[in-house]
Parts: sequence; structure tokens; C-alpha cells
Amino acid sequence: MFKYKCLNPIAACGLNFFTDQYVKAEENEAADAILVRSAKMHDMEFDADLKAIARAGAGVNNIPLDKCAEQGIVVFNTPGANANGVKELFIFSAIAAVRDVMGGVAWTKSEAGNPDIADLTEKEKKKFVGHEILGKTLGVIGLGAIGIKVANVAVDLGMKVIGYDPFLSDAAKAALNGLVATTDNLDDIAAAADLITIHVPAMASTNGMINAGFIEKMKDGVIVINLARDTLVNEADMAAALEAGKVAKYVCDFPTAGASQMKNTILIPHLGASTEESEDNCAIMAVQEIMDFLENGNIKNSVNYPAADLGAVVGTRVTVAHKASLSGADIQDMLKPFGAVVSGMVSKTRGDYAYSMFDISGCCCSCSSELEDKLKADGILKVRVISK
Repeated sequence: MFKYKCLNPIAACGLNFFTDQYVKAEENEAADAILVRSAKMHDMEFDADLKAIARAGAGVNNIPLDKCAEQGIVVFNTPGANANGVKELFIFSAIAAVRDVMGGVAWTKSEAGNPDIADLTEKEKKKFVGHEILGKTLGVIGLGAIGIKVANVAVDLGMKVIGYDPFLSDAAKAALNGLVATTDNLDDIAAAADLITIHVPAMASTNGMINAGFIEKMKDGVIVINLARDTLVNEADMAAALEAGKVAKYVCDFPTAGASQMKNTILIPHLGASTEESEDNCAIMAVQEIMDFLENGNIKNSVNYPAADLGAVVGTRVTVAHKASLSGADIQDMLKPFGAVVSGMVSKTRGDYAYSMFDISGCCCSCSSELEDKLKADGILKVRVISK
């Protein structure tokens, strides 16, 4: 029996995937897995029984990834599950930035009840004249699940598109419309783009990547769209660029006190993934990731451990979260004294951490705690025995 906790409301269509092997833990009970959306977890203490955390969404800046990795807790996210919702918000953002439809709507509301509104409309509408995105150049920073969809739909809207992603995979290249140009030089985006949209994760290397130095290389009157994370943009530098007119409009899905005081800014209250479809997709993917991990030890879409898959468990499987200083072969040697015969194995590393799985027979240890006690060694973080 597995226990899970939800730190935020998780769509029922996802939780319904849990079988009768799963029960919801009481507030003070230890859980095998946690499902979360936006709840801040950095100050939480994690029970020794916690094996996994699944974020129903893409961003994981609310989760202490290194702390979890050090305790052998695998953290998952749900890349692509909300991609269509963000793509559609990009379409709105781009059009709202080049055409002052929102200003026009606000004016219309201000004239509510005025019997002369129809005549006034013809006089006032010239104040809201804008531009079209057809033929404009869009720079897409980050070509992950969301960035690819944004780039492709921009082509469909008649834009010229150039994308930047230093980690672009062959699969991502294949998913891109053939009309999307790519570059491994971020300055190419700044020089070419009339609109720039950001779709990268928030991490130390991307913090404040849109700053005064980068903005200076942009075209005058550029539009910047940020539907990823507020920390990607240096607020003081953006405020100065807006004030000077270097940036014509800044669209951001993450309102902050600083951004709320900037001129020529459209602030959206974090609606990128706020569609019923996105929430359902994220919940379903998160639950399925948790179930495959708890029942089979497989890892897919983790942000702190490598992907690893041995299929469904038949017999006995040992999984080990460990430091990359140990190899899978090292751990296999540790299992030999217990009579374990290995019939299948996978071992992967990611940065400082690694994950190994062994399908075994003949082991004299029958449970995780017993084997974990006997496998005490520097670098071994968490051991599980899964039997079916």
C-alpha cells in the first residue's frame, strides 16, 4: 500500500488514476509521494519514507531540488502537459502587445451608457491604432515543449521565427516547423527579433538573463514577452528600457510589485497553465509518473535524477539512488555477497547524482530496510526493494 499527499488541489481526473494500492495520507502521516503545484517546499522537512515529489506543472522553483536529491527523493515535473495553454496565451500576448485592443476595451467601458458612444467610437479609435504581427520576426528563447509550440504557431501566423536553445535535441529539431531558423548564439535573437518570447526554466544560469547588456543589443522598440518566470528578467533593467522606449512593451505572466509600476507593461495573473485542460493533463501525467516510479522504480521526467526504465517488475527489483561517484557496477558488486543474481540492469547519472536498477533473484534480503541497512556506504542515498 502506498500513501500520497496533495499540497495543493490536484485535478480529480488525475487522482482517479490511483488504484486501490494508494491511499491519501492524513495530515501528520508520512507519505511515499507528494503531489504539488505552487506550494512552497523549501522550508519543509522530509520524512525518511518520502520517495518522490511530482510537480503538476513545469516550473519547480518551489521545490528544493538539491536537498531532495541528497535524500534520494526523486522530483518529477510534467513537461508539455500545459504547453498548449501557454502557446495560446502567447498568441494573445503577441497581439495585445502590438495592437492596443485592451486600451480600446477600457475606453469603451469608460463610456458605458453614453448615448453618443457609436459616434465617439469613430473619433476615438485612432488612438488605438496598432500593428500586425504578419511578417514580423519573433525570437524564441528556449525550444522545449512550450517553445516549439510557440515557434510553430508563430510560423502559422505568418511570422518569421528564429529560435535559440543550446541544448536542442534531435527530437526537438524534428518537431520544429522547417521554416523556423535556429541559432546557438543568443545575440542573434537580439539583433533580428521584433518580438522576443522567453521559454526557459528558472535556474541560477538563467536568472536575470534578460538584462541591460542583452537589451542594449535588441532592436529599438522591441516587444518582450515573458510567460516563463519573473526572475528571468532583471526588473530594474527592464523598467529603464521601458522608460527610455528601447522596449516598447513588456508582457509578463508573473505580477510583482516592481513590474506593476513599470510603464507600457501588460501584467497577466499567472494564467499560462490556467486552463481546465492544462490542469487535467498535468494531474494525469504527475500521477502516472508517481505510479510507475513507486510500482516499478522507473524514472521519467525527473528534474534531479536521470531517466531510467526497466519496464514492469516481474519478480524482484532493487533500486538505488546514489552519488555519481559510485557506478552501477560498484553497486552490483555490493549485491553479490547477498546471493543476488542480476538478470537486468540500468544505471544512469545526472550531474552529481545517479540511479541504478537491478532485476535480481536469489537475494537473501527481502525488504528495503534490511537491504539498505546492509548496503551502508558513502554515496548510497536510498535503497528500495520492489517485489511482485
